[in-house]
Amino acid sequence: MRTLMIHSDYLRYKTRSKTKIAEDIEDEKRADGVENALVAFIAVEKEDEENPELIIKKTVKEILSVQNKVNADNIVVYPYAHLSSSLSNPAVAQQILKGIEVELVDNNEAVLRVPFGWYKSFELACKGHPLSELSRTITTEEDEDVEEEVEEKEPSTFYILEEDGEKYDTDDYKYQTKTLKQLVNHEKGMSHEDSGKQPPHVKLMKEKELASNEPSADVGHIRWYPKGKLVKDLLGDYVYNLVTERGAMPVDTPVMYDLADNAIREHAEKFGERQYRLKTKHRELMLRFACCFGAFRIMADSFLTWKNMPVGIYELSQLSFRFERQGEVVGLKRLRAFTMPDFHSVCLNDEHAKEIFAQQVDMCSQTESDLGVHYEVAFRVTKDFLAENEDWVKEVVREHIKKPVVLEVIPKMKHYWNAKVDFAAIDDLGRPIENPTVQMDIQSARRFGITYLDENEEQQYPTILHCSPTGSLERVICSLLEKTSTDKGSKPALPLWLAPTQVRIIPVTDNHLEYAEKVYEQIKDLNVRVDIDDTPERVGKKIRNAGKEWIPYTIVVGDNEVENDSITVNRRMDDTKEEVTVEQLADEIHGLTEGLPFRKLPLPYKVSKRVKF
Repeated sequence: MRTLMIHSDYLRYKTRSKTKIAEDIEDEKRADGVENALVAFIAVEKEDEENPELIIKKTVKEILSVQNKVNADNIVVYPYAHLSSSLSNPAVAQQILKGIEVELVDNNEAVLRVPFGWYKSFELACKGHPLSELSRTITTEEDEDVEEEVEEKEPSTFYILEEDGEKYDTDDYKYQTKTLKQLVNHEKGMSHEDSGKQPPHVKLMKEKELASNEPSADVGHIRWYPKGKLVKDLLGDYVYNLVTERGAMPVDTPVMYDLADNAIREHAEKFGERQYRLKTKHRELMLRFACCFGAFRIMADSFLTWKNMPVGIYELSQLSFRFERQGEVVGLKRLRAFTMPDFHSVCLNDEHAKEIFAQQVDMCSQTESDLGVHYEVAFRVTKDFLAENEDWVKEVVREHIKKPVVLEVIPKMKHYWNAKVDFAAIDDLGRPIENPTVQMDIQSARRFGITYLDENEEQQYPTILHCSPTGSLERVICSLLEKTSTDKGSKPALPLWLAPTQVRIIPVTDNHLEYAEKVYEQIKDLNVRVDIDDTPERVGKKIRNAGKEWIPYTIVVGDNEVENDSITVNRRMDDTKEEVTVEQLADEIHGLTEGLPFRKLPLPYKVSKRVKF
């Protein structure tokens, strides 16, 4: 097979007339076009008839490799007989071209296949960068890469691992929770949810004035309004406290890296996610998908000894990027730009890493209660690792996770880790939202040249842990909003410490506004986020509006409160009403949010002064 691949700004074609070997097409296929496309002009040759399946596999692999390098949004499969003088049988050519299309679609790619056997006019604008014009000759010779690819496709085996160490086949297990079964179905590719349905959090994030998509940016980039930024900042403070209490040292590192650096390129390839890439006159650069590169460079340039271990480096990446396909981007769950807390720990060796790994699983488990969400857990290990460490895996589940987990046994190591724990909330459509994670990295120290001096003054390569105690902050907020739909028995709410307004004061009339201001000043000074609804609406509507904003406490101020110099608090979550002092209310809120971060209200305290976002 011969192929010429052009990275184009756009391709447009129009069919003119058909040949005797032309395929039948619908009217809409007579003319079409796409933008930012990798156009693969393909001539199928006689030799390809020997093994069409292999040709399809190798061609798809080559196309995806080039597409990943140039970051094309679309792929065009264009039959182009002029590339060869030794063409295959037309029926085989159609079979192979359609097979390439199917394989690409199965890889979640946006594919346009141009009709076979038609005379066509076309218009194409080549981008003109160094990789925008590439030719390939693909043969039926077996190669090691294809053999390795077949090996990598050997499926994982899934079990349920109970706290008591018993291991069950996923089909035989008696599930106690619906969400664990949903996670298993997803992991095994058996989910049947309606993927076209919009998750509830997408509507809620706009309705509650937290965030929305930025229409003038790339898809999957979010703009945050004051309430949403407050929630995100509080989550950032929360993770900062978690990791620094455990010895992490905060740093800031660049967001852009040079792919000419072998270690950077190899780690990016191991990670396997799609990447944002850009080119200058002399360099090919990538935008980071996590903080690994910066943390590893700091570690490699530092003098480490066994006395320092474990060494923790933490960064809250306000900008991490993954070039998700446009159709995959949805709400806060899957984005192209996101905020990622990234904690890396340098450990003496695998045994030391297992000890710290277990502690970090504990930390991740703590976020479940602090955030008030429910996680299901997947424990992923390579077959070789499990054979040597099964007792340790069971101990982590028993002592630190403390509930049944999905155990995935991977035949062969694919990435840089040999053990990984993923915590996931389950959304309203039964799909996992990946949140905290801990990974044991046994490759990156050598790749990046990270060493430490041991007790015998000899240089050793450490084992490195990757941990995100919450996962991306956007996904945390996604989980919290989805919970308001899945948790049918409770009123929808954010955790008290994340509620933008914790207390709303509602004066009955303007005559009560002065007393409302007095109460406001008292509560504000006690580090509680409080505001006043001074709008001209009736009291009943003000109370309903506070409920729509999920405000946990409301105080209605009327004649009785002014005369008695008192307040009566209404608790939204349990519908209780009680006369209390300002100090008692503040003590109650502080008790329920003990150990969690606080920031002041980032909005005008008078509701009438606020912008409607």
